[in-house]
Amino acid sequence: MSIEEIIAENARRNDALKVNYNQLTGEGCCGERVKVKGEWLPVRLVKEHPHCDELPPAERNKLRIAYDFEYWAATCATIKDKTTCRNTKFLLNAPQRRLLAVMERERQAGRPVRVILLKARQWGGSTLVQMYMAWLQIVIHKQWNSLICGHLRNSSLAIKNMYNTLLRCYPREYVDEDVKLTFSNFEGSSTVKYLNGRDCLLVMGSSRSEDAVRGYDLAMAHLTEVAYWASTAMHSPEDVVRSVSGTVTMNPDTVVVYESTANGVGNFFHNEWLRAKGVGSDKVAVFVPWHEIEIYRMPVTDAGALWESLDEYERGLWDSGCTLEMIKWYHTKRREYSSHALMKAEFPSNDIEAFTSTCSSIFDRTLLDAFSKQVAYAESGDIAGDYMSDRNIKFTPSPTGLLKMWADRDATAPAERYLTVVDVGGRSASADYSVIMVMDTHSDTPGVRPEVVAQWRGHIDHDLLAWKALHVARYYNNALLVIESNTLETECDDCDAGEFVLNKLAACYRTHLYRRRNKKPGFQTNRATKSQAVYQLLQAVRDKTYIERDQEAINEMATYERTPQGKFSAMKGCHDDIVMTRAIAMAVLEEKRLKRQHTITEDDKMFMQVHFPAAIS
Repeated sequence: MSIEEIIAENARRNDALKVNYNQLTGEGCCGERVKVKGEWLPVRLVKEHPHCDELPPAERNKLRIAYDFEYWAATCATIKDKTTCRNTKFLLNAPQRRLLAVMERERQAGRPVRVILLKARQWGGSTLVQMYMAWLQIVIHKQWNSLICGHLRNSSLAIKNMYNTLLRCYPREYVDEDVKLTFSNFEGSSTVKYLNGRDCLLVMGSSRSEDAVRGYDLAMAHLTEVAYWASTAMHSPEDVVRSVSGTVTMNPDTVVVYESTANGVGNFFHNEWLRAKGVGSDKVAVFVPWHEIEIYRMPVTDAGALWESLDEYERGLWDSGCTLEMIKWYHTKRREYSSHALMKAEFPSNDIEAFTSTCSSIFDRTLLDAFSKQVAYAESGDIAGDYMSDRNIKFTPSPTGLLKMWADRDATAPAERYLTVVDVGGRSASADYSVIMVMDTHSDTPGVRPEVVAQWRGHIDHDLLAWKALHVARYYNNALLVIESNTLETECDDCDAGEFVLNKLAACYRTHLYRRRNKKPGFQTNRATKSQAVYQLLQAVRDKTYIERDQEAINEMATYERTPQGKFSAMKGCHDDIVMTRAIAMAVLEEKRLKRQHTITEDDKMFMQVHFPAAIS
């Protein structure tokens, strides 16, 4: 586009942002509305009270606040403005209106309101949630108990202070009973407040005291900054959520909101966000990017000069629909940060950026997102044969099977085409998983990338895991079987038993079992071999030299980091068992590639002696 075309398009975008919005008249407000004598009233109000426009103004307004949150906010709700520090009526900005529209859509449909909110900075998401819950308590329902729970008790107190301001300034004419709306301690507790006149409780807790929410009949819960909730041996976010879910019913007008800024990937909040974006969650995912927030804009006097100063990322913001005024603010604000990653962590443009800019994963999330497009549906089942034997091996489909199959074997393919890698985990439900991964290397078809075709993941005794791996490898044309041997050799409860399992397997699968230079079976991961394997996987992801079918593998890559001590591992509370099968596979493929070369340079020999001794054994 020429700069003239950009300026014209920018004017069109700015015009599209202009909306007629008036909380007093109802124009532009959420929900279905009908115009009655110069006011846009909720359709439900007019249907249930067809003559409401004939009522005296005071009576009509009191009736309207029970149907129209935005009108209530503009007439009854007082908040402290963050900019001026003065009390003002609650006038919603654009992001707050979008969140309200989601919550009211669910409520008006008769569904429980369940939302997970990923926030950018300073647009009042917590304010909107708390005011919405206050409206339900003060106007809609009596005995409608609520909970505020933060990662620390102080965060709950801050929201309670917001509620205090609302009550202190609440218009008396809109209260049914002749009583002033105030909080008092409930049964002497400073963390449980009783709302006089509405016969309901406000419970304040923290993520470190999940028992505090038990014993109360809750109808609403506002869980704030959930991404920062600590997970320890004594307390976890799951414990708090389980307590809340056990007491908040699934009835209409009940509300549960998880809200937080991002704090890395792999934690409870991130996992719940992914569930809400996918299937199987009861929550609606809401994210507000920085460019929807009206205060993040700056006037543009020289569009040409601004355009010339933008880098590729900032021009990408234009391609995504941002105006020049938004981009100028971003371009200027970015100078305050020592890296772009820090800027994106504070002001994310999308949810992926929000999470990945606040984590230390060694894998580039943009590349992982591209990998996600290769994820495919897998048939579930199991590959098994006779007990303690390698006979009668077959695949049996089953919706509860732990094996996922993306592609069945090609019975005509040579054995060396398939590669089976095993990462050995623990036997208990709380231990690491064991993983058996099958990769079709397409070694007989030049130009075709290797791809993951099957995977088993679960907890199992180590001797049974060995037989399971043998069955899978046998099924896939007697594939090369590579077992990560550290757990069996050095880390299991009985190392002699571990070596016995490996030797037994070697006897049954002699010609197709991966061996090290010392002829021992298995791929042993030490600091050098693990680092090299991980770097091989990093390169494969970067260059897209293999096809990943499993979303869980991508999720594990997103939570795989290098610690300050220089070690590669999963982030706390996460797993890396699937990642390690891919890393070992990449290392073995590289080893085979070097071994196939007709001419091996001295540098290659030195490299192989250090990292792939089995290739020159």
